[in-house]
Amino acid sequence: MDHVKEMAKAMRIDIIEEVAAAGSGHPGGSLSATDILATLYFDKMNIDPQNPRWEDRDRLILSKGHVAPALYAALAERGYFSKEALKTLRKSNSFLQGHPDMKGTPGVDMSSGSLGQGLSAANGMALAGRLDHKDYYVYVILGDGEIQEGQIWEAAMSSAHYQLDHVIAFLDFNGLQIDGKNEEVMNVKPVDEKFRSFGWDVQVIDGHDCHGISVAVDLAKQKKGKPSMIICKTVKGKGVSFMEGQAGWHGTAPNAEQTEQALRELRAI
Repeated sequence: MDHVKEMAKAMRIDIIEEVAAAGSGHPGGSLSATDILATLYFDKMNIDPQNPRWEDRDRLILSKGHVAPALYAALAERGYFSKEALKTLRKSNSFLQGHPDMKGTPGVDMSSGSLGQGLSAANGMALAGRLDHKDYYVYVILGDGEIQEGQIWEAAMSSAHYQLDHVIAFLDFNGLQIDGKNEEVMNVKPVDEKFRSFGWDVQVIDGHDCHGISVAVDLAKQKKGKPSMIICKTVKGKGVSFMEGQAGWHGTAPNAEQTEQALRELRAI
């Protein structure tokens, strides 16, 4: 898993450079989801960067679409497009907008940004795969603040009802959202018990342990007849000392001095 860890490090550097260049964006949640995305793109997903629309590819839906900088970093490092493009984040006429666009960005499987909708789309993709006799997996990354949305739980019922064992969801559980702590805005705990009661297989893991994430995916694939939820305990702003555990970095770009410090810390990891 050393290669995956190196990719995660490179992605964190990309994220800071992207958001700093744009002067806006969402670094906190991007950094907390980095290890999940790195493990999927560099260890688990059956994909072909040279053929982004390959019918048999695994799909990924970034339901928490505001952390697009992390997804773009993964796609660039995986070879879907040049890393130079990352510095055009949120610029006019760039194909890397503030939220993922499946029509404009190579490798993006679902446009997202309106929170709560990604799991429903994942269900649709998994049902389509079943009808087409395909064996691809649909991975979906949810935010812990996002699961305050009612549509998530309607979708969770559907996933279990239709026994969508090719849906593997990750919850980026960093405990913070734009307005502060989850439990103060709208408590979502106990998340594991809730998803189990909805008929899901549930694992709770360290969301920054790439090896552990990889093992969790393997275990999820062994579960037949039910969807899988992998609850990842993470740290918002992971890797940058002054961003870690701070809700204020949900949607704030670092200034020049902060950018320099963040990059220095990340390169030293």
